[in-house]
Amino acid sequence: MSIQNVKNHLKQFNLENRVLEFEVSSATVHEAALAVGSTEAEIAKTLSFLVGETPILIVVAGDMKIDNHKFKQTFLTKAKMIPFDDVVSLIGHPVGGVCPFAVNAGVSVYLDESLKRFKFVYPAAGTASSAVKLTIQELEIASNCHSWIDVCKNIEA
Repeated sequence: MSIQNVKNHLKQFNLENRVLEFEVSSATVHEAALAVGSTEAEIAKTLSFLVGETPILIVVAGDMKIDNHKFKQTFLTKAKMIPFDDVVSLIGHPVGGVCPFAVNAGVSVYLDESLKRFKFVYPAAGTASSAVKLTIQELEIASNCHSWIDVCKNIEA
């Protein structure tokens, strides 16, 4: 089970007790914000892309979207999201529960600068009805992130 894998992963950082499980869906930014009682911006959405044949994850603030020009400058290729049906096999979590923890081997995690404006953020925890409350430093450590990047623009921009 994906959530148990996430809890096991977070245990090494003494963060497993931060996992929140809900009776309602938290699969979208809006639903997650309602479930955790935060703003949509504080939801750390995890987006899955292919860079060539390699799957990567980018965690961004809930009020942001990928800026295609910045993505191409950073990764030297066009942004190509992983097809819905391939997400579980390539990443290890289902759509709606994709998170930067307990992912498949070879998946690099990047954190977008848009997250740094918050004290706490809420990424998913492996299912479409879970989240985990983390500081930015805890997210950075627990995600084993490759690096911080700047590939977003505000949704309202």
